[in-house]
Amino acid sequence: MEDIYQMAEEILRYIVEFSTVLLELFGICILVYTAIKSFIFWLKKDESIRLVLAQGIALALEFKLGGEVLRTVVVREWSELGILGAIIILRAALTFLIHWEIKNEKKAMKS
Repeated sequence: MEDIYQMAEEILRYIVEFSTVLLELFGICILVYTAIKSFIFWLKKDESIRLVLAQGIALALEFKLGGEVLRTVVVREWSELGILGAIIILRAALTFLIHWEIKNEKKAMKS
């Protein structure tokens, strides 16, 4: 029975690690795509560049945050959990600030 438990735990760890890498890769792809798109908008002198860039960064951060939350499933020690908790809090704060900036930028564009 112990062998089955260890095997299931290993399988879960591999699934979580793969999923975490996949979510972080999605976040990176979104961020690079948004940066390229924003650079093109900047070359065209488009006024919506700040809004597009902020929305892309917020979406990328949410994918990265999802990866960090998923990583907490396989944490073994309290020190690792503390570090992950700090990372999650920082990324959540950044996401909150970016969403606040998006809301203000939308109001400014309407005016």
